[in-house]
Amino acid sequence: MTPFGAKVRELRAKQNITLKEMAEALSVSSAYMSALEHGKRGTPTWYMVQRIITYFNVIWDEAEELQRLAELSNPKITIDTGGLTPRATELTNMLASKINGLSEESLEHLIHQLRVVSSRDNI
Repeated sequence: MTPFGAKVRELRAKQNITLKEMAEALSVSSAYMSALEHGKRGTPTWYMVQRIITYFNVIWDEAEELQRLAELSNPKITIDTGGLTPRATELTNMLASKINGLSEESLEHLIHQLRVVSSRDNI
């Protein structure tokens, strides 16, 4: 499941809306909505994110969060390290080979560490 899919599922649960009801309201198939939630589809389009925001009638912070989560929800990302340092390639390959074995706690730790060093390096 993607971060975006988890948030959509959370919003559906809060409002007691089934996947089928939401799919019908958005004029998409239940299979598409299920695939979107479970990360079997790529990043949702800007238009689809806006339709979902409107559907749930969310505003400001929650709408921005949905947009941000959609941007971070590509389940099949490719990282091109051509032209970068050997350490960048090493890091990318280590992450690719080990990510499926990391615990939620370890993933959270790595995300936090990446945010810290990104901030330090002004990126």
